[in-house]
Amino acid sequence: MDIHWYPGHMAKTRRIIKENLRLVDVVLEIVDARAPKSTHIPDIHDLIGSKKLLIIMNKADLADEKTTERWVSFFADNGMDSLSVDSRRRVGFKKLNEFAKELSGKIKRPLRGIVVGVPNVGKSSFINQIAGRKGAKTGNKPGITRGKMWLKAGDKFELLDTPGILWPKIEEEAVGLKLAFLGCIKEELLNVEEISLKLIGFLMRRFPETLVNRYGVNSSENPPVILEQIAKNRGFMAAGGKADTFRAAKTLLKEFQEGKLGRISLEEPGEEGGLWQDL
Repeated sequence: MDIHWYPGHMAKTRRIIKENLRLVDVVLEIVDARAPKSTHIPDIHDLIGSKKLLIIMNKADLADEKTTERWVSFFADNGMDSLSVDSRRRVGFKKLNEFAKELSGKIKRPLRGIVVGVPNVGKSSFINQIAGRKGAKTGNKPGITRGKMWLKAGDKFELLDTPGILWPKIEEEAVGLKLAFLGCIKEELLNVEEISLKLIGFLMRRFPETLVNRYGVNSSENPPVILEQIAKNRGFMAAGGKADTFRAAKTLLKEFQEGKLGRISLEEPGEEGGLWQDL
């Protein structure tokens, strides 16, 4: 799977980050807790230089809890600060406030941070919670946030929001797949059915019960047959009585992204290749 996506606003985002680094004390990188490595900006340290980085694993309610705990330990072992949050239910924000209080106490003013991350990891939802704002644009499509905006978050934070950012070419297919599964790449750039078959392949290896319980499929079948079963069991039929596998593929991806298949982590700390090699 070869994905190239680097529109002009992403190059602009990199410029916004670099131009405003001198104004901030910390960089808050939002990643998806289900795939912290794959949604982590690979050249983040080159981009932010010596600025302090805090990795915030958002959507922790959709990831396997024990796996997320291992990621926190992994980042700590590698000298990186991280914490997990659920922005929808405001879980984990107490630790964030403690982090802000500790740093801001040293500088005797509200902590100034810049929020960065790939599309669709929930940056706007995170900012809504921390700033107590209901009016910021949020959505489940990558790239909805535009421009830049400073927000005052009580007496603890002053935040600069930035649009989503991706790198010019995704070299590792496994990374591209996980970004696609999570909705970080625009659907128009993807072969939705192909991506859904890859997701089915992964789930059948690691979490077969999720597909059986959610869609009533036969776990012994191969991914194309399972996708067809999903379509038929959901009543998605196309002209001529054929199963509408495209609609089934879109439904599967959407429901996975929304957590309707359960708490599923896509990667483990230190995992190299493994189950992703043959997908």
